[in-house]
Amino acid sequence: MKSTLISRVFRSVFIAASFFVTGVLGAAMVGQPAPAFTLIDLNGKTLSLADFKGKVVVLEWTNPECPFVKKHYDKSGNMPATQKSAVADGVIWLSINSSAAGKEGDYDVAAAKLWLAAEKSAATAYLRDIDGKVGHLYGAKTTPHLFVINEEGVLVYAGAIDSIRSANPSDIAKAENYVSSALAAIKAGKPVEKANTQPYGCSVKY
Repeated sequence: MKSTLISRVFRSVFIAASFFVTGVLGAAMVGQPAPAFTLIDLNGKTLSLADFKGKVVVLEWTNPECPFVKKHYDKSGNMPATQKSAVADGVIWLSINSSAAGKEGDYDVAAAKLWLAAEKSAATAYLRDIDGKVGHLYGAKTTPHLFVINEEGVLVYAGAIDSIRSANPSDIAKAENYVSSALAAIKAGKPVEKANTQPYGCSVKY
């Protein structure tokens, strides 16, 4: 009986450890292949990261009601301008909202479309991640939180939109736009100098 109990305990520990390792291996890590995911856009179209194989992809975690998101959208136009420049260069830009149902920033399709139009967003698509699976997969902590994936599907940047951690729009002109810098490095065939930075903003409302 005792040996059977011990066997069961070891088996349970092994299974738990297996799940933990799988979770760690599946998580986003700079220098490693970006984790695959599938979400539905505002037009009901299913989009997968694999659809953009061979393209540079930016993932932007967002929440329309977050003051830090507002800093980079309606208060300055910085995020739409960054999107527009990137997309004009052939980059795929996916804005992702991981706010859970009923929580701050959980806009339905109609509200999200209105917000995107008002902010003049140039993102390729806006994706709702209501169950938070993709957000947790990438370890998205704040809004905004940005990730850049190169043509080989490798995650080459993760972190803040820029170098000044504030909600003040006047700081944008003085800050380094880390995403623009990462995209410029990729275009020039160079490694991203600052591949990991500390994101700042509101917590993702999982």
